[in-house]
Amino acid sequence: MVEYIKNNLTNSLEITNKILQDELFLNKLTIIIQQIIDCYSRGNKIYFCGNGGSFADAQHLAAELSGRFMFDRDPLEVVLLGSNVSYLTAVANDYSYEDIFSRELKSSMKDGDILISFSTSGKSKNIIKAIEESKNKSILSVSFVGENKSQISEISDIILNVPSSNTPRIQEIHKILGHTIIEIIEKKIFEK
Repeated sequence: MVEYIKNNLTNSLEITNKILQDELFLNKLTIIIQQIIDCYSRGNKIYFCGNGGSFADAQHLAAELSGRFMFDRDPLEVVLLGSNVSYLTAVANDYSYEDIFSRELKSSMKDGDILISFSTSGKSKNIIKAIEESKNKSILSVSFVGENKSQISEISDIILNVPSSNTPRIQEIHKILGHTIIEIIEKKIFEK
């Protein structure tokens, strides 16, 4: 059992080390951070979406932005798409599960907002439809995915492809990247 634990931790470290060596990946991360800072400085907001464990990751990061992360400060505006269960079940029933994020996004998105999606496979049809909807306005789409080529990778403005096809490892790295983004944003926006 100890060997299994060591193997998982080693695999996670190997993925992290690949990212540390990938200048393009790190540059995309800095671009995302600056885009989010600019978004908030314009008075815009961030939308998050994901399914299953990726929804939980999106929810976690939305909470960190709208609440607090490292220190007390004013809240930042976020929308967690799909968090209203009555809405979600009504749209899934009356339209399609594929429409749950895009319809909600359409109802309130404004030019200059940002859509951040999480999908380990990069194939989630409801996220694809949300990204497509974001293109109807000047909304930057940022997607956290795994290493596999996917439709989400092809249509998003900025992609963070975690170099793995192992869902738990991808989600672990998404969380590390999300925390890093939020920590820097918080420091930059609320510098004292």
